[in-house]
Amino acid sequence: MFSRRSDTPDNPAVAQLESLMEAAGDAVFRLDDVGTILYMSRRAIDLIVPSRPLLGTPLAEQIAIEDRLALEVALTRALETLEASRVRVRLYTHAAVLWVEIQFGAYVNERKSGELLAVVRDISAEQATEQRLQHLTTHDALTGLPNRSLLDDRLRMALAQARRTGAGFSVLVLDLDGFKKINDALGHGVGDTMLQVAGIRLRDALRDVDTLARVGGDEFVAILPGAVTEEELQIVARRMISAIQLPFAIEPHTLYVGASIGGATYPEHGDDEVRLLAHADTAMHRAKDTGKSRCVVYSHQKFTQPEHDVSMEAAMFEAVRNGEFLLHYQPIVDARSRQIMGFEALMRWRHPVLGLVSPMQFIPMAESNGLINLLGAWVLKAACMQNRQFEEAAGRPLYVSVNVSPRQFRNEQFLQLMDDAIALSGLRGEQLLLEITEGILMSDPEHAEALLHEITARSVRIAIDDFGTGYSSLAYLKRFPIAVLKIDRAFIKDLPQSIKDAAICNVVLSLADHLNLSTVAEGVENEQQLDFLAKQGCALIQGYLTGYPLLPEAALEALRSARALEPVASA
Repeated sequence: MFSRRSDTPDNPAVAQLESLMEAAGDAVFRLDDVGTILYMSRRAIDLIVPSRPLLGTPLAEQIAIEDRLALEVALTRALETLEASRVRVRLYTHAAVLWVEIQFGAYVNERKSGELLAVVRDISAEQATEQRLQHLTTHDALTGLPNRSLLDDRLRMALAQARRTGAGFSVLVLDLDGFKKINDALGHGVGDTMLQVAGIRLRDALRDVDTLARVGGDEFVAILPGAVTEEELQIVARRMISAIQLPFAIEPHTLYVGASIGGATYPEHGDDEVRLLAHADTAMHRAKDTGKSRCVVYSHQKFTQPEHDVSMEAAMFEAVRNGEFLLHYQPIVDARSRQIMGFEALMRWRHPVLGLVSPMQFIPMAESNGLINLLGAWVLKAACMQNRQFEEAAGRPLYVSVNVSPRQFRNEQFLQLMDDAIALSGLRGEQLLLEITEGILMSDPEHAEALLHEITARSVRIAIDDFGTGYSSLAYLKRFPIAVLKIDRAFIKDLPQSIKDAAICNVVLSLADHLNLSTVAEGVENEQQLDFLAKQGCALIQGYLTGYPLLPEAALEALRSARALEPVASA
């Protein structure tokens, strides 16, 4: 049995004090003025169950290292003021580390030196309750992720560290595509389960150093230390989008949603948390408006020119009235014979002062203000009518390829507009190819599937544009009536030197062959690329090697010249 008493004179006052300590309900230590244990009550021994004698050792040795400074401050305050002081620390015991509250009371002993009584109370249960309450105030009750309050705190910490070290960081704002429809149709129970699963998937898609928060509804925010380039953000965003696009098996349903993401980087896109979040949120809404299931990174040039945007929008409406929009046609040719098989219609805007305005500038604006429906209807009719002239010049059937924007695709009048264009031009349905993005399929798969089947019932073909750069499941190629895959120029430009690009092209071409799909390689600019693609079985190519986008007159001349070179059939 360990002694509980140091070598002290037989003093009635000390004996009375120690008797009172034994009668106390809490563990009590008597300490000298530097915190050395002079005596410990039976309850103190029962609490710690020491493996070695503790008398004559500092009480601090039983306290967690990170809490010892707080212990010393409380002890010193009690000695200096002769008033009670309290501190909460972690105390080592034989079986665990307990949270305890220590109350120090100082007094002057018979030798006129300071001593302390340390009353120790186990508050582990209280601390656990407080921590749970604290967790509830800083974490989302449904997903367990940090909430807006903790996100703000983490953002302030990230900003402070970035300003101190000069290292950047980024934020991503993510919103689920199609969640509201599921939540309204199937109820909040299904919706809540989907949010919980989405939170787990998104957390797993990020690094341990990243923060993921749910800030309300179906919106999440991620803080990414060290990720500062657009390429880095897009890589992370693709992981997150791919995770969300996996099926949600919530009995008895199998459900699908997408995710639109906006990104902003410190300090390029904002030097405080308010601007960063606002700019990332703006970019996220741009992602939703331009196709969904994609990531858009904020740009001052694209997003912070309201006066310029207003004037450009006004100019766009004037341009429609003044006939400033026109179509260029890029040839799509057979990879082996190099014969023109069709054209892709590309919309251009010839501004009377600015000249040709980039589609990258006016198409998103037209999507946002709704003008894309009017322009899209015009493109459909004009392209189909023009194709009749192309066929007459070529003396054989040709097809025309027309891009369809997300907003057009959601337009209830789209089918009727397409029917009108086909009827007015006299084209057969198979001579029209509609190019859509993977994002259109994923934003609302049920609507997309129904509409695509109605389109293909008219023999009109569907192409997936920029195939391989989106985030869809290959299962969509089985689910939707797709006829053509357009291989994005990103996988063509480094052929045949790039082993990775060559492998990707081979996989896509093999996949298309097994699924009985046609392929068009975009961005072909040299003979080496063409030779490689032809040998690998790519049917059609498109690019500067075989034809720039042409005005209708130039395209007609190219067709007439090619026809003149063909041998004349004998009478």
